[in-house]
Amino acid sequence: MPPGQSDEGLLAALALRERLPGLPVLVLSQYVQHSYAARLLEAGDGSGVGYLLKDRLGQIEEFVAAGGTVVDPEVVRTLLPRRRSPLERLTPREREVLALMAEGRSNAAICRELVVSEQAVSKHIGNILMKLDLPPAEETHRRVPAVLTFLRA
Repeated sequence: MPPGQSDEGLLAALALRERLPGLPVLVLSQYVQHSYAARLLEAGDGSGVGYLLKDRLGQIEEFVAAGGTVVDPEVVRTLLPRRRSPLERLTPREREVLALMAEGRSNAAICRELVVSEQAVSKHIGNILMKLDLPPAEETHRRVPAVLTFLRA
């Protein structure tokens, strides 16, 4: 943004939005600036905010001044991977096993429900614990934090 071709426009938008949370703000930028976009979207109640990339202006269907929130899909794609659910790392079968664990089912009960061997269930549970970053620990039973992760998602 002129005159300095730096971030002064984004900083001004943030300052205005922080002082007047209901103020509609539409940022037109050439690039996705992670920290600025996240701060802008978090300021106020999240309505009346837009962050669009200049080369995509022809695709606007909703206007910020009307109270909507407009965020360029490229901005969303750039920001969302940071907030993805850990459950997305699991295969559909692993999610199914985890759901049965959340119901309090034993390995044997999961075997009967899914018509698979106990070895297969043990392998799925091992994969679930690994993908959810739950290393072996003597103080905790790893199934509990896995189930809590499932219930929070």
